[in-house]
Amino acid sequence: MAVPLSASTFSPISFSLHRSSTPQLTSLFTTRFSLPHNRRQISPKFSPILAKKDNGSMELVTVNNYCSKLKAWMEPQRKQFESAFTAIVIFLQLISPLPLPGHQSWFVPSAEAVLYSPETKIPRTGELALRRAIPANTNMKAIQDSLEDISYLLRIPQRKPYGTMEGNVKKALKIAVDKKESILSSTPADLREKGDVLYASLTDGEGGLNKLLNSIKDKDADKISVGLSTTLDTIAQLELLQAPGLSFLLPQQYSNYPRLAGRAVVEFAIEKGDGSTFSPEAAGQPRNTAIIQVVVDGYSAPLTAGNFAKLVVDGVYDGMKLNCTDQAILSDGAVGKDKGYITPLEIMPSGQFEPLYKTTLSVQDGELPVLPLSVYGSVVMAHNPDSEEYSSPNQFFFYLYDKRNAGLGGLSFDEGQFSVFGYTTKGKETLSELKTGDVIRSAKVIEGQDRLVLPKES
Repeated sequence: MAVPLSASTFSPISFSLHRSSTPQLTSLFTTRFSLPHNRRQISPKFSPILAKKDNGSMELVTVNNYCSKLKAWMEPQRKQFESAFTAIVIFLQLISPLPLPGHQSWFVPSAEAVLYSPETKIPRTGELALRRAIPANTNMKAIQDSLEDISYLLRIPQRKPYGTMEGNVKKALKIAVDKKESILSSTPADLREKGDVLYASLTDGEGGLNKLLNSIKDKDADKISVGLSTTLDTIAQLELLQAPGLSFLLPQQYSNYPRLAGRAVVEFAIEKGDGSTFSPEAAGQPRNTAIIQVVVDGYSAPLTAGNFAKLVVDGVYDGMKLNCTDQAILSDGAVGKDKGYITPLEIMPSGQFEPLYKTTLSVQDGELPVLPLSVYGSVVMAHNPDSEEYSSPNQFFFYLYDKRNAGLGGLSFDEGQFSVFGYTTKGKETLSELKTGDVIRSAKVIEGQDRLVLPKES
């Protein structure tokens, strides 16, 4: 069975302290410095002088002897000073990296802010990640970006920057009004009528921009949060109308693989393996069967999502047992080994227009995926047991992200190492109840099967 998560270790930052006249960077975080001191021996001849001893008596010494004794006394003091200075430099570098003389400008790479900043703006929910992944009209994306900034501003405690929020909404509203024709022209002709309705709802509807603007002027944080969520949902629906298929061409070598040209929704019905029940829904009865829905994204991972959707349609996961760890819920990799395609590792980097294949991302260098692993309920293909450049043909897992086990910046240690192809959008609360031995009673595509493109029969 393929191991779902790579072995990740966290090594503490190492320090290397040396005296050197030529500073060089030799480790991840290395500090070198030298205190100038002249080693030349100066021995001119001087006349003897009287010097007072500690006990009050006098003795006859030469200046040369006196300098030797003074040097012997100062040597331990100099070493203590160097140690104290070293500690101060290291402390200052930890709290606010300083450019030391002779060190290269990339001593502390700017990309490390992605890892070390608690404000790293990666999507924290599946809904947000899926919305950002839609390849839509640039004007719609500008409106979306302006409004999503408000969700971060709302996190500020006490005195919230309502003025900045108001400016963001006015900016979004201006784009929506000034670029109306450009926005609507991106909608296919057969969907134009639906696009007109969504556009009207976006600008003047109950959950539209004008209503959101009024909530901000009233400084009502709760109403702003609700209105913002509704407005962003409307934006996502309009963007999906504008993105009916893939915006890039797949590499020729993968042209005969199943692919998902858009989005699909997969529904799992899961039962307890020991005959027990799931917790009841609000004011309901305990459930024998739990329903989990997953949105599968072919815009960012068309091959992985296509292979998975085909496996669901073929009934491969029906009756399959689950194996659970603290970090993941895995499908049984021993079942259906001959089912599915061995797809390459497929990751769409943020800011790019097509996925990378058989290549992991370097998060340390600032690379982040469009569909991040660091979201609770992300749906991921396990690695192929023979090569991490490929995914398993059929074994997938739900990732149970926990920020307490994440790295600095809230990123999973395995971020950018797996093919993430969707997120749990319904039944996330059930994931924590699943145990090893629970069974997927059925899995089916309930929406988007028409976007599944199957290879031609040879």
